[in-house]
Amino acid sequence: MKFFKSVLFSVLLMAAFAITGCERTPPVRKIAPGPVTTDTRRRYENDNLWIDARIPGAPLIKLVLSEQRAYFYKGGKLAGMAPISTGSEGNATATGHFRITEMDPEHKSTLYGNYLDASGKIIQLDVDTSKDSKPPGATFDGAAMAHFMRINGGTGMHEGFMPGYPDSHGCIRMPGWFAAALYEAVSVGTPVTVER
Repeated sequence: MKFFKSVLFSVLLMAAFAITGCERTPPVRKIAPGPVTTDTRRRYENDNLWIDARIPGAPLIKLVLSEQRAYFYKGGKLAGMAPISTGSEGNATATGHFRITEMDPEHKSTLYGNYLDASGKIIQLDVDTSKDSKPPGATFDGAAMAHFMRINGGTGMHEGFMPGYPDSHGCIRMPGWFAAALYEAVSVGTPVTVER
């Protein structure tokens, strides 16, 4: 019996050592570039970052279309990142080097929105005023684009619907918290790079 207890104790001791000695952290898996799918949306949305915008240095925004992500730099250091939704097929977001030319905290689209009747009820949803004629007596209510930062013609960065893939008419939609933080951290003239 004494021999059996001794062997059992040795086996348990070796097992405990093996369990604690071989424990390792699982490897971190990067999410492949490309549109966010249902499976990866949660990880993308949880992979946000905002470091105090008071970091010294000049601001720079980099938008990567293939990743559907925005990166904010201060003095060459990453200070923020978040998912974005850019132009859908046929409405591509232009690539290149731009600068913020206009900032409007409560901007409304003059092209996209809804037609309303006299009581304010929607009578035609998701209209494009360049294609959809206004019904008699209707008024146009432009789509809200809070924290709008214009970079190229009618294209700008702003708060908007985030479906997890390119879905806009060319603008760069951002989560509300990120658009608001970015709006406070930049100014007219801030460089913006849009790349594939």
